[in-house]
Amino acid sequence: MLPRPASWAIFEGLYKRPNIQHEWLSCSVFNSLQQRASSSSSSTRWKSRQGRDSFAREAKVQGLKSRAAFKLLEIDAKYRIFKKGQTVVDLGYAPGSWSQVAVERTKPSGRIVGIDIIPAQPPKGVSTIQGNFLSAGVRAEVKRFLSDPDRGRLKPSLISHLEEGGNEVLTSDRSYIDLERHADEDDVGGVWTMDREGGRRLERSRKKDEEEGRMVDVVLSDMSAPWEQTTGFWKRSLSNPYHRMMNTSGIAFKDHAGSMDLCAAALQFANETLKTGGHFICKFYQGSEDKELEKQLRALFKSVHREKPESSRSESKEAYFVALKKKNDTLVEEVKEVDPNDVFPE
Repeated sequence: MLPRPASWAIFEGLYKRPNIQHEWLSCSVFNSLQQRASSSSSSTRWKSRQGRDSFAREAKVQGLKSRAAFKLLEIDAKYRIFKKGQTVVDLGYAPGSWSQVAVERTKPSGRIVGIDIIPAQPPKGVSTIQGNFLSAGVRAEVKRFLSDPDRGRLKPSLISHLEEGGNEVLTSDRSYIDLERHADEDDVGGVWTMDREGGRRLERSRKKDEEEGRMVDVVLSDMSAPWEQTTGFWKRSLSNPYHRMMNTSGIAFKDHAGSMDLCAAALQFANETLKTGGHFICKFYQGSEDKELEKQLRALFKSVHREKPESSRSESKEAYFVALKKKNDTLVEEVKEVDPNDVFPE
């Protein structure tokens, strides 16, 4: 039998190093389990809240991608944002409820382009680009797509069929959004007229917009920074983008600062691509910096409104800027350029 000191040395050699390794592995596994438990707990709370939410239930019944559709419907009912044939860009479109509203409001000749960093199945009638919108390369790709006025739009022959021979089919199977649109049209009164000089000014504005690459009628931004995806890559990409969509962190300053960066990027894009008379709708989290954003919006648009739709949860700090009628020959040069790493850190 080995003397005690030797056996103790062997014992230490056999078990001491593995204990250190085991401690490291345990810490790693614990962190992973803690992350999953936190995610699972948050998911459970979200599902429970959705089950009690009348807007979420109604969205499911009406075939809408999410309850967020009702926020845009409320805004549109108040400000009449959409018209047939418009080009609409939806920033942060996933899962697609705002794009669904835009398709219905602008059909049959409208075109909707959605951009999101999250992979998601686009709604019918929506063209999409997956990428980080804060990247200059992605924004350039969006502009290239938009530069062809017919790209992403139904062919004229099909539009003609829908407007003439297809009308009976469309009216007999109107969607919830379409019914609301026609109800709104019935309430519209008055006739808008323009004198000859006004018509000339409008034509000059249109030509200048075309020359400078401003081809968008409405820019929508419902962007939020998404959670990193750490598990479930095989089933949680196209099937359920909610697994990556952001819940607020609970830290008011952090949520506000992140939303201001995203709003600045969206405004930069609107500044470069919106036609004269175009509209911009942007979600933000309220805080100290939103007054500066509002100041920039007022320099660029004829009227700017803050909205908190009824369908937005009362406990949420989210609100929306509704900026109407982009001014002619006005560019906001001081809109800050956003570094993607500030919003989506490596």
